[in-house]
Amino acid sequence: MEEIILNLIMHSGEARSYAMEAMELAKSGDIEGARGLIEKSNEELGLAHHSQTSLIQGEAGGQKAEFSLLLIHAQDHLMTTMTLKDLASQIIDIHARL
Repeated sequence: MEEIILNLIMHSGEARSYAMEAMELAKSGDIEGARGLIEKSNEELGLAHHSQTSLIQGEAGGQKAEFSLLLIHAQDHLMTTMTLKDLASQIIDIHARL
């Protein structure tokens, strides 16, 4: 289970980095580059979500997940990254209009 949790954190972190970098590119005028990084962020979020789904499916199948600070951190990391990526997409759209 720890490996799954660490994958969740790792992929969420990569997605967050791509989203932050995308906003920087948008600020400098590289809208297409920014949108490309948002796609990479989406891919990483997909991998993170896959890890999350495996935990959920395991529990649904009777394998009780042990709640730990690491698991809570992983879930928090995923959810804040999803919000950040959505916000980054909106910011890129605003920069595209300027």
